[in-house]
Formats: sequence, structure tokens, C-alpha cells
Amino acid sequence: MTGGAAPAISAGDTAWVLVSTALVLLMVPGLALFYGGLVRSRAVLNTFMMSLVALAVVSVQWVVGGYALAFGPGEVIGRLTWAGLAGVGAQPGPYGATIPHAAFAGFQAMFAGITVALISGAIVERIRFHVFVVFALLWTTFIYDPLAHWVWSADGWLHALGALDFAGGTVVHVSAGTAALVAAITLGPRRDFGRSPLRPHNVVFTLTGASLLWVGWIGFNAGSALAADGVAALALVNSHAAAAAAMLAWLTIEYVRGGRATAVGAATGAVVGLVATTPAAGYVTPLAALVIGIAGAGASYTALQLRSRSSVDDALDVFACHGIAGMVGAVLTGVFATTSVNAAGANGSLRLLGVQSLAVVCTVAFTAPLTYGFLATLRAFGSLRVTLANELSGVDASEHNEHAYDDGEMSALAGVGIGEPVVLTDRTVTSEAA
Repeated sequence: MTGGAAPAISAGDTAWVLVSTALVLLMVPGLALFYGGLVRSRAVLNTFMMSLVALAVVSVQWVVGGYALAFGPGEVIGRLTWAGLAGVGAQPGPYGATIPHAAFAGFQAMFAGITVALISGAIVERIRFHVFVVFALLWTTFIYDPLAHWVWSADGWLHALGALDFAGGTVVHVSAGTAALVAAITLGPRRDFGRSPLRPHNVVFTLTGASLLWVGWIGFNAGSALAADGVAALALVNSHAAAAAAMLAWLTIEYVRGGRATAVGAATGAVVGLVATTPAAGYVTPLAALVIGIAGAGASYTALQLRSRSSVDDALDVFACHGIAGMVGAVLTGVFATTSVNAAGANGSLRLLGVQSLAVVCTVAFTAPLTYGFLATLRAFGSLRVTLANELSGVDASEHNEHAYDDGEMSALAGVGIGEPVVLTDRTVTSEAA
């Protein structure tokens, strides 16, 4: 660029950000599968729906005012200059000199959508669907948007202090993990929690979902470079390496402790590694990413074991896997960050470690009371939970009047004698003929 000429749009950078946006969008059905496989069959449809409806609610909110609040000019929160995405179009914006402003806004919308979807994993099988919809809107507007502004906006106070969060360690994972823990405590445990085994109903779903999350996370982390350049390549390598290391670490711990390496453990370990590397992905070396992935796996596994001995029913261990791993990754960024791989970052130091720790503490301190406040307010207007009868029969039926699985019309034959009439959906036959 010469003189006062406007920055030129790069086709390559724009293409990469658009592809990354699609990859992050893919993470939503990936999360639905990951979570859906871990719940019981009577709640899998509802679990899927909470992930999908979170994306829908947040996407509308993002256009109306969410993007302006998160990234608009303003010291504490963004002003509504870009409400309705006014002025957010084909020309570059302040956050990407070589991509359309609209591409950046669309990319960030996917982050906001999946963040509140993460929280649902702590409260599956018991929250009323319409309560979750309202909660998703409140939480994104008054918690996610301010946090994103503080850390990522050019005017954000944590950004000004030098806090590093390449793709959402504090903004996404620490906030979601904290909110999940508060929500699980506020709603209370499932009625049969601690009384009967709460086994995953479809581990293949969970493995498939984890695989899709792994693929989508490449867009999540490497796309945050906002350019098809060396930093994006580094973030891709680091993310993949951390996921692989964390999976192996998790399986090793399982094998040493119980003599078995489980599929759920493999899926969980990979996701934990991706979470841990998220804040560091574009600032550290690949060897450091391996250490971060392993450290995240160890910390999350320990937190999960401690939670299992408590009375807290964080159903899918969102706090252990996202909150704790996000904290580990954010803090270790302050140790391993180096300008030798990204001049826009910083070098690990006691000061940076302090700033990173401050960002984690402030995220928790801001998120926890507001999350409780929203749930307490919603409870004042009606129960947060489905009834006992509906919980035991399944939230799929009570909240959606649907079932994920239908065993077919042949179930109508159960208990019918030979020669007796059997009524199917569109005809009557005898059981002998059927």
C-alpha cells in the first residue's frame, strides 16, 4: 500500500476466512453429536436442539446489535454504531485489513453461537427448552459481548493491558465453563443422579462429534489469524499437535488407572487439547503446544474426577473440560508465548503471566454472578426445570413432542394374539397376516 490508498482486499485471505467460518459452523453439529451421544436416548433430540437453537438465537442477536456491542468503538462496551450491521460490508474493517468487514463479522458470529451452546452440556436432561432460549439471549448479550469487547476489541481494557487470547481461551471456554458450573449448581442435579448409572447412549455419536469438532477447530484457531499466512499455518499445526498429545495423555492416564483406554476418553482428550491450545495457538511453538495439550489433559482429568465425587451434576463436565482447560491454556500462554513465531504477540514473562492470570480471574468473576442472576430472574417467572414426571419420561417428549428413535409400527404387535386385528397407521390387518 502506498500513500493514503485504501488497503486492498486479498482474495486468498478472504477465501480462508470464509472457509474458516464454515468450519466453525460445522462445529455446532459436531458439538450436538458429541453431547448427544453422551446423554440418554430419551434426551438426545433435546440436546441436539439446544446446540442448534443457540446458534439461531445468537446469529439474529449478532446482526441486531451483538456485533456492535462486542467489536464497536467504546471503552467498556461497544457503541451501537454497527447495529443492524450498518456499515459492515464489502470494504475492510478495523480488524482485518485484507478481508471484507462483513467476513470478520460473520466469522465472529460463529464463535458467539457455539459459546453459549457449550453451556447446555451441563444442564441437559432437565432444563426447559424455552428457558434455555431466553437464557442464551441474555447470556450472550450481557456476558459474551462485553468479554469479547474487553479482550478482542481495539478499545478493550484487557486488550490494552496486553492480554493474549488468540481464538477464545478466556472469551469462549473459561466463560462457558464458569457459566456451566453455575448453571448446574443452580438447577440442581438430575433426579436419578447418584442413584443409577447415567451412561452414554451412543458412543459412536460422541466419537463422530469429536472428530467434527477437531476438523472445525482448524477454522476456529487457524482462521483467527484472519489471513492465509504463516501464523494461520502455525495455529493449525499447534492445534492439531495439542489435540493429539492430549488424547494420548488422557488414554495413558485411563490405562494406568484402570487398565482400559476408552472411546469416550479419546474423544474427551482430543477436545480438551483443542480447548487448551485455543488461546495460545498463534503465539507459541509446536513443542510448547504439545506441553499445553498434555497439561490441559492432566488438569481436566483431575477436575473431572473431583467433580464426580461431589454432588454437582455438571452432566457432561463442561467446567472440567472447557473451563479448566481454557484456564490452563490462557495461563501457559503467558509462559510460552514468543515473538519469534508471531511478532504481534509477546514474549513469555512474569508480567505477561500476571496479565493472563488477571484475564482468567476477571472472566470468572464477571461471568459467575451474572449467570446466576439471569437464572434466578428466569426462575421468578416459572420453573427452570421440567417436571419430575417429564424428566423421568424424557425431555424429548415433554419439550418437543418428538422422539429421536422410533422402533417402527411393528411395536404395535406386542401382546396381540394370533388372528386379532392390529391397527397400523393407515390400514387394519390381522396379526397373522402382519
